[in-house]
Amino acid sequence: MPFERSSGVLLHISSLPSYGGIGDLGPAAYQFADFLAAAKQRYWQVLPLNPTGYGNSPYGAISAFAGNPLLISLEYLADWGWIEGERISGLPQATATVDFEETGKAKLPLLAEAARNFLNRQPRDQWERFQTFCRRSANWLEDYVWYAVLRRSFDYASWHTWPAEIVRREKETMQALAEKYEQDLAIERAIQFAFEEQWQSLRSYCANRRIEFIGDIAIFVSYDSADVWTHPELFELDENLLPQTVAGVPPDYFSASGQKWGNPLYKWDVLAASGFAWWVDRVSRAKELYDAIRLDHFRGFEAFWEIPASDENAINGKRVKAPGAELFKTLQARLGDLPFIAEDLGEITKDVDRLREQFHMPGMRILQFGFGGRGSHIYLPHKYEPNTVVYTGTHDNDTTLGWWTNGATKAEIEAVGNYVGHESNVVWSLIRLAATSVAAICLFPMQDLLELGSEARMNTPAVPKNNWGWRYAPGVLSAPLAEKLAALMEATDRDGI
Repeated sequence: MPFERSSGVLLHISSLPSYGGIGDLGPAAYQFADFLAAAKQRYWQVLPLNPTGYGNSPYGAISAFAGNPLLISLEYLADWGWIEGERISGLPQATATVDFEETGKAKLPLLAEAARNFLNRQPRDQWERFQTFCRRSANWLEDYVWYAVLRRSFDYASWHTWPAEIVRREKETMQALAEKYEQDLAIERAIQFAFEEQWQSLRSYCANRRIEFIGDIAIFVSYDSADVWTHPELFELDENLLPQTVAGVPPDYFSASGQKWGNPLYKWDVLAASGFAWWVDRVSRAKELYDAIRLDHFRGFEAFWEIPASDENAINGKRVKAPGAELFKTLQARLGDLPFIAEDLGEITKDVDRLREQFHMPGMRILQFGFGGRGSHIYLPHKYEPNTVVYTGTHDNDTTLGWWTNGATKAEIEAVGNYVGHESNVVWSLIRLAATSVAAICLFPMQDLLELGSEARMNTPAVPKNNWGWRYAPGVLSAPLAEKLAALMEATDRDGI
């Protein structure tokens, strides 16, 4: 799918300065959309919107389909009449970072209370839409609500530790539990409906301002997830339903021992025999949520890194071929245009390039990677082709200022000066470098537009703690910043005119 020359900002919803301890789909999201419009940005890129599990990573979700309840605005639920305004008073104002544990303790009971009120009152203006949502989403919604309810009832332990009859979803047991948890299941459905209503409202608001959403599909899913519990036959599990091999990446720029992610690997032969039905459903859901979709770890669709589950790290893994071309042909036949962006970073071979080019997907280039020597020059603009998406950095990089201050080598600093000139503001030098490139799309992390340092880093790969919590401060979306960015867009033909 070809992309027009344009620009956008990378900012996850949780990073908004919303009321209640975490960024959400409330007023701050609309204020940010207004900023994007004033800055003549055409894309808002978010990380996966799914409910997170251990570590709070959007890439470690407990469902590949559901929305994260913590991203729902309690303020808007109060406006809808789902909950009284005084019930949500006393929550934290815009904190500098997200305290996921405390936010969950405070917010989730209020969401359940609001959902219960909705179910009891059945307001005419929303009730029919709720019933339609439940019918339309049944293929993933029922799996998720069951998992959410049972996981909570077993103190958030992973599904493989539950009683055997529940692990294997025996019919009589599940029928008995359906009666026991009838209201809890309904509450979870209503919470997902609230997420859907608020997300689609924000999408509509953005679309009216010519702003589209770029979403993100993590290639693998978590073992601790509704997806693996309800579809164990699609994953490489042993007779005890434990992973035999897991996903990760070999040693690279981020880690000398590689990264052992721990996600169970797909049984690609079983998926292929079904016509890739699970993947069709997954991408169909993503197309309901987003206008374009970044395929995380695109390299794994050509060949993935298989690691024995018992190994401590990823060093002894091996490459195993995946049926990426067959999958994408099926998705194209079933769903039409594939608005995919390939995250083709890391160890990329000619076979990976051919797979991406076969389906006309733009690849990604990260400016921070481009100054380490001739071997890294593929990340610099003089090597780009138009079918490219360029970033100053991503959620996995340090901010540009943080990299410049704490991570860039002397040789890289000299190379930046030789390439863009020895300017005092390296952040905006690289922002301008991205904007002036031939790449169809350039995307800026919000941290770079605000010229923030390492304290604003979103994620450090292979480091399990203290990630994903950054939020920007209220009041920083200034008119001068929007005007500065808009002028750059006009000068580089990225303003959509």
